[in-house]
Amino acid sequence: MTRQRHVPALDPDAAALAELRSRQRNAKTMRETGLDAVRAGLESLPHPQGMPAMESVTDHVISCDHGDLPVRVYSPVPGAVLPGIVYFHGGGMVMGSNHSFEPFARNIAAYTGHRVVAVDYHLAPEYPPPAQADDAYAATEWTAKYAADLGIAPDRISVAGDSAGGTLAALVALRARDHGGPRLLCQVLMYGGLDRDMAAESMSQFAHAPGLSRDDVFYLHDLARAGQPGPATADEVPAYADDLSGLPSAIIAVGELDPIRDWSERYARRLWEAGVQATVTRYPGVGHGFLMQMYHLARGRQALAEIAGVLRAKVAHPLPWQTADKSHE
Repeated sequence: MTRQRHVPALDPDAAALAELRSRQRNAKTMRETGLDAVRAGLESLPHPQGMPAMESVTDHVISCDHGDLPVRVYSPVPGAVLPGIVYFHGGGMVMGSNHSFEPFARNIAAYTGHRVVAVDYHLAPEYPPPAQADDAYAATEWTAKYAADLGIAPDRISVAGDSAGGTLAALVALRARDHGGPRLLCQVLMYGGLDRDMAAESMSQFAHAPGLSRDDVFYLHDLARAGQPGPATADEVPAYADDLSGLPSAIIAVGELDPIRDWSERYARRLWEAGVQATVTRYPGVGHGFLMQMYHLARGRQALAEIAGVLRAKVAHPLPWQTADKSHE
């Protein structure tokens, strides 16, 4: 007798949203729709009503190796020096912008009470990897260098990202450690593409999940690396790093029905094994991108509130390196 494996169900909010999205795009896959149309569809989505008001939103341009790099700074309250988050949007490295992810960036600032520096990194395949990681690191260095001007506490800077942005946040943390870069307080990795194990169990278990399917994962990977010689390296894939010790603490959030769920949970285990403080939460009944969908999904709002609570607790206590310094006095 064959024992059938239980497949978790979407929660009611997620099921309703999946049905709506399926009707809107006539059930076409990302591959069938094509990159240009997928990009245009994402950028044309109207911003939801009721986005959190900010004290100020300012645009800046950083000069970096791949050309001008736009960043947008969200300040939730006036005047004060606040902790900072350098935020990298999702989109498989091939789509998304500060415009399309503005609702989420505003909510990160509002929920956490941090100033948020959102990075409009150059997209693949026009800019092959690791251009996206280069941009992310340049923006983090810029934030640390000009923290005083931005009203950001220089010793309380974290990196955060969702999906491809979670990949970039993890890569920035690794690069900062390896190259003596900015000392980061925390890395917030929301269902990031932290590995490239296409044979992971979650990839087959949730191969046809709404929001991101296994075919979508393959399609986005092939698009981002179009024309690139050889396989991806540790410059592109955090899990390919040999050593994860000495990294900032991590907050990892992933949906139960996400085909790349195992990538996040394995990365968390490797962080623990390397002595890095990490919390990982699997949110039931939701798939990939559920935080970005927080206006529709209660789980997304719950997750962001919990992430914000952990971040606020971290900045309210003595920093790890300050504690270490005192132990040598």
